[in-house]
Amino acid sequence: MNGTIKRIGIMTSGGDAPGMNAAIRAVRNACEYFNIECIGIRRGFNGLINGDIFPMQQEKVTHILNRGGTILYTARSQEFMTEEGLNRALGNCKLLGLDGIIAIGGDGTFRGLGVLAEHGVSVVGIPATIDNDISCTDYTIGFDTASNTAVDAIDRLRDTMQSHERCSVVEVMGRNAGHLALYVGLAIGATAVLIPEKKFSFEEDVIDKIRSARLSGKTHFMIIVAEGAASAMEVGKMIHEQLALDPRVTILGHIQRGGTPSARDRVMATRMGYHAVEALVQGKTNRIICAKHGGMMDIDLKEGLAMSKGLDKQQMTVLSAMTGT
Repeated sequence: MNGTIKRIGIMTSGGDAPGMNAAIRAVRNACEYFNIECIGIRRGFNGLINGDIFPMQQEKVTHILNRGGTILYTARSQEFMTEEGLNRALGNCKLLGLDGIIAIGGDGTFRGLGVLAEHGVSVVGIPATIDNDISCTDYTIGFDTASNTAVDAIDRLRDTMQSHERCSVVEVMGRNAGHLALYVGLAIGATAVLIPEKKFSFEEDVIDKIRSARLSGKTHFMIIVAEGAASAMEVGKMIHEQLALDPRVTILGHIQRGGTPSARDRVMATRMGYHAVEALVQGKTNRIICAKHGGMMDIDLKEGLAMSKGLDKQQMTVLSAMTGT
């Protein structure tokens, strides 16, 4: 089935995301299926620079489907951005006889792959970030688990909030993207959701919504804030000043990155991992694996990074209807 690709390196880079281990397992097992040797590279581009590698044998990926994080560890490499670091990474690619590199991560990871590709290395990227902000794909590994983790935490907060008739302000991750906040806000029936993609008026988008909810008979309020939109602490302070409520502010932070990956993340990661190896076997390079309309495809790396990704318009419409705006 394969006559040209003999050895592939696999690494994870940037922020970790639930489901990365499932993708690692899929790449390793797909390599065995295509009769390719799989080499694990620890700590992302730093590991490629320093030669921190090991053979990815079967026992390395046994029972990792249910584990969060990444068994390959991950890091953001400043050294790779230097000429010396890049040359060392390229030298190790040659020394190890790598016919291709598959990297699991986000846009920073893919930009690093693009640099390797410019120097003749065959590369494929697998999108994994809880932010779901990779423009060329409908879905990124980790988003579903992070959403469920946030929803579970907020449901627990709601129990005590209802008991004390209080307002809760919850900050979720997402950097400068509001996909996670929007999705979670819909799932928990938020009173208001603040996202970086939509310029908001505090009076109209928070204060008026809380007032409207109170006039309709509600005695507890849930405000979801994307970390790139505003500070949850400042939002809570302003609610207190303008409405004399005593909001409880919760910043979920990195708890959203951990935990057992959901079934969806495991399946998507497995499909993406297989497709990445298959792309290299087919002679493709400089590709990003994308989930599109329920299927898998791969597109040019530069083309994918150049795309823009807006929020789901239908979800935004539903959110407006549910929050009365």
